[in-house]
Amino acid sequence: MKLKLGIPKGSLQEATIQLFARAGFDIYASTRSYFPAIDDPEIECMLIRAQEMPRYVADGVLDAGLTGQDWIAEQQANGRGHVVPVVDLVYAKQSFGRVRWVLAVPEDSAVQRPADLEGRTIATELVRVTEAYFRRLGVGVQVEFSWGATEVKPPVLADAIVEVTETGASLRANRLRIVDTVLESNTQLIASPAAIEDPWRRTKIDNLALLLRAAIEAQSRVGIMLNVRRDDLAGILALLPALQRPTISSLSDDTWVAVNTIIDERTVRELIPKLKAAGGQGIVEYPLNKIVM
Repeated sequence: MKLKLGIPKGSLQEATIQLFARAGFDIYASTRSYFPAIDDPEIECMLIRAQEMPRYVADGVLDAGLTGQDWIAEQQANGRGHVVPVVDLVYAKQSFGRVRWVLAVPEDSAVQRPADLEGRTIATELVRVTEAYFRRLGVGVQVEFSWGATEVKPPVLADAIVEVTETGASLRANRLRIVDTVLESNTQLIASPAAIEDPWRRTKIDNLALLLRAAIEAQSRVGIMLNVRRDDLAGILALLPALQRPTISSLSDDTWVAVNTIIDERTVRELIPKLKAAGGQGIVEYPLNKIVM
């Protein structure tokens, strides 16, 4: 028996493969094949566009897959099949964060709020979600599907766009200004209802979710261990943030202890000199692959 798993093809593909590597799974994708190899004999991978992933998972063609909440919402707005969210995996193609679908207009546009677009044309890939957004606001617009290069359409081919952004750089490069956020999205591991009902597949999906989540929790964190005299321990502990509490272990010399903890990597360059000044010795920083909460 194998778990049929969808890997998002396109902008999320490389970030997803890297995430799986940190979770302990090596995926080998070829430019000539839509069936990447994975070093788990119980998993069969297939490359699918994130936009189509919810449909194939809902239909049971795939047991599980990774896609964005945006495309799940689009499928639901279309009234298509149901998928089961398993776990949020907050990562994107450039960072470990959420993305936004934003309503944007040319920098010199007179539009200041969504209501100013009454009767206008909006171009987007996220058609149903955009229609629902304007419907909630009571603003009548014409929403047109965009096949790509959406940023170049205003003001000639559309009055405004709804486009996904991670940093806003592409919008700025095309002289567009954000008016409002339509939807925030992050990647999710989703499963088909049939797979969730099957004990073996459910266990496999849950284990996969655990490892992927653990890999994300470890991102941007490192471990720190050091030795310190018992008399200086209170000063060291006052400097150390931790997930719970630092682990403290006795050494062969009863006047010394070992301290082990997990911290945000961004704080290390400021923390290590302080630990040294407070009496820490043998300070070691080490990388983390997974943190199981």
